[in-house]
Amino acid sequence: MDDSALRDLFSVAYEELRRVAASVRRRDPGGTLNPTALVNEAYVKLAGSLRLTPESRLHFKRIAARAMRQVLIEAARRRMADKRGSEYVFVTFDEDLAGPIAGAEHLLALDGALEELVLMNERQAQLVEYRFFGGFDFPEIAQMLDVSRATVMRDWRAAKAWLALQLRRST
Repeated sequence: MDDSALRDLFSVAYEELRRVAASVRRRDPGGTLNPTALVNEAYVKLAGSLRLTPESRLHFKRIAARAMRQVLIEAARRRMADKRGSEYVFVTFDEDLAGPIAGAEHLLALDGALEELVLMNERQAQLVEYRFFGGFDFPEIAQMLDVSRATVMRDWRAAKAWLALQLRRST
């Protein structure tokens, strides 16, 4: 995809991405990135990807959710590196994923658990990424994953339970 096509697609999706970034940012009150910075850094990540060839607006949103996850994880790692002598303190997985993230530590713990989940069940890991980092609702996720809403709900319950267990074990 050439730069002008990416800019056009990004400008169309910008407001929606900013809304999603604001939602994600509300879950990380201790974070250093505001929604505009998060969207802009995600754009830089997207623009630097030579393999970026979105097939549709929905596909672009999936790619953007992944980019925002990466930006947030990088920011959390920087925050942790800035804390001298700090130890990682992991907290339990928020059952509805709607509450605040308990700082960089929780975000990094969730990211690590998602990396493990992707090895066991890639679809469940994608679902959590789309829901948590992309702010998508269940019908959108069902469409993105090309499964029924009932399957999404079943996978959501399983992924939440597995992640909660993993995060409890990390404490």
